[in-house]
Amino acid sequence: MSHKFATLKMRQIRRNENQPRETFDEEALKELADSIKQHGLLQPIVVRKVAEGGYELVAGERRFRANEMADNITIEAKILLPDGGDAEISDMDSFKKAMAENLNREDMLPLEEARGFKKVLDQEEGATPESVAKTFSKSVQYVNFRLALLNLRPEIQTAVDMGHIGTQAAVQIAALSPGNQKAVFEDWKKGDKTDNQLVHIAYAMRKQEKAAKQDSMVDVEEMTDEEKAERSRAQAKTKSDLDAIERMCTLLEDIGKADPMDLANSLEGEVGKRLEQMDRVAALVQKARFQLRQAKAHADAKEIMVNPAAEAPDLAAEADALLTHLEPNAGDAAPEAQAESTPEAEVQAEPAPAAEAEPESPAEPEEGDSETVTEPISVAA
Repeated sequence: MSHKFATLKMRQIRRNENQPRETFDEEALKELADSIKQHGLLQPIVVRKVAEGGYELVAGERRFRANEMADNITIEAKILLPDGGDAEISDMDSFKKAMAENLNREDMLPLEEARGFKKVLDQEEGATPESVAKTFSKSVQYVNFRLALLNLRPEIQTAVDMGHIGTQAAVQIAALSPGNQKAVFEDWKKGDKTDNQLVHIAYAMRKQEKAAKQDSMVDVEEMTDEEKAERSRAQAKTKSDLDAIERMCTLLEDIGKADPMDLANSLEGEVGKRLEQMDRVAALVQKARFQLRQAKAHADAKEIMVNPAAEAPDLAAEADALLTHLEPNAGDAAPEAQAESTPEAEVQAEPAPAAEAEPESPAEPEEGDSETVTEPISVAA
């Protein structure tokens, strides 16, 4: 897209009503205005000519507002010129330009990104998650995960935009029925759940929802005597196995306290072999711990769960009341960073539509990482 540079009067430029970004940090704007006063505008805004006269802002909303706060009458601008025989830059081209700048320069809120991607999908002929991802230099996975956030209840969307709930946890919550979304949100407001716990609990709730729809979750009262006996045997074996592991702790504690030189003398010729043995034990303990964490998430989810088929209440009416009580968790200063440490699925060749896309299971942590797991593909907030 061709362009030219010019110095324009501020009054010649009107703001873009379709600006994809809706929230601006006033303190950051003031700092930028002070910088403009001292050093001038270091990068021009981007505008397009409009049929009714003057120019419309395409990109650089923050710079435009800060320049206005600095009481400047003029501003440096890059004027986009239509290609070929087009009379003017289209609304969609203008929107995508503004969206791209906000995505790659100043962080947008997760739901602002989601609504922007959705607008392109809805209004641009032939647009797909793949084409949107390519346009904005994102992965298809990133686009689909942002679109999934649009399935959240309004009060949870606000909590995500405020940074109280990380996007990874939000994607898992978005896959739940509205009733269960509310249930997990109400539980989260108690303040005793980290984002990593939310990820696992929401995923467990989703699995239980699916199991309930498939009639595969059978209450104990509905079991036959034989099934009850088998369940009891399985419970007894699991508890016995865990009790045996507890007894092994004494042996491990003794080895942990031993003098390395004494160990070397005692295991003469077998140190390497025994170290490999201990490495296998450590790996198995890590896997078993992860499974127990998942089991804890399922237990928590079962307590939180409501009837998946329950009719959702009036979300809009509840949102105003609930949001007035929203406060960040005291012990979770940066939930977004915690949530983003959870890995995601590899990008699929043919991703499901946003409303149907299902987030993958929280993956098993790497060895030595007891609380969070590494992320092979980054999904920024």
